[in-house]
Amino acid sequence: MIVSASYRTDIPAFYGPWFVNRFRAGFARVVNPYGGPPATVPLRQGVDGFVFWTRNAQPFAEALRLVRKAEIPFVLHYTITALPRALERSVIDPARAVADIRALAGQYGPRAVVWRYDPIVFSDLTPAEFHLDAFARLAESLAGTVDEVVISFAQIYKKTARNLDAAARAEGFRWFDPDDRDKHALAAQLVEIAAKHGIALSVCSQAAHVVAGARAAACIDARRLEDVARGWGLLRAVTAKVKGNRPGCLCHESRDIGAYESCPHGCAYCYAVGSRALAKRRHAGHDPQAEFLIPTAEVPS
Repeated sequence: MIVSASYRTDIPAFYGPWFVNRFRAGFARVVNPYGGPPATVPLRQGVDGFVFWTRNAQPFAEALRLVRKAEIPFVLHYTITALPRALERSVIDPARAVADIRALAGQYGPRAVVWRYDPIVFSDLTPAEFHLDAFARLAESLAGTVDEVVISFAQIYKKTARNLDAAARAEGFRWFDPDDRDKHALAAQLVEIAAKHGIALSVCSQAAHVVAGARAAACIDARRLEDVARGWGLLRAVTAKVKGNRPGCLCHESRDIGAYESCPHGCAYCYAVGSRALAKRRHAGHDPQAEFLIPTAEVPS
């Protein structure tokens, strides 16, 4: 079994002590976001690997050391986009994130870290030219450190549109969703930039935007986890089947231990948080000793 932590919230940035406590206990309790009873997810016995997702892994150093000591391979998806503060109000400085990726790849191996440049948001603050420049600078900084970058174009769900509209009103910018032709043109240029720096580009769950030179992403990748294990001198077979969580997703099957409405980063394009006030309240009330990530009082019985 592969455990995902988490595409619903940034556990490494905000919930490291909780994960450490749950890892030592050997399990976590997880609310079903679609209804139904809560689940118990093992975190040691029967776990083939972890996939972590973050904008800031620096607070998660102890957790990664514990997982490594337990000889369970992990892959860390680390998002760096360098967007303006109007869109990303509280993520760490890109230079700090790049330095962190370099340190993590040096400590745990180059296959253990994947750079994510997503979602790609278009606005009058971030037109295609902005993304070409930001992506090129980041790719140059990460050359020789990572072998893959995952991109995707912002999916404009109702929650996303509402958040972007609110940010646009507050910060005085305009956002837009260009047609596929413009997205394909940008993706093709990003492929060339990435290749120039020895980085393969993949596209997350958007088959329509997989241009020449790119491939469809498998963000939860059993083969990459096996590669990480081999780099650590371990023989680990990860037998999970391909079972994506949305159309076009090529991820291997996993169990996610996060919770929606709990990441306080406040990114304007976020699909996992509808109310930053609620997310901040949940984070503030969260108990690192609890079995559930979110406050026990908010967990359905």
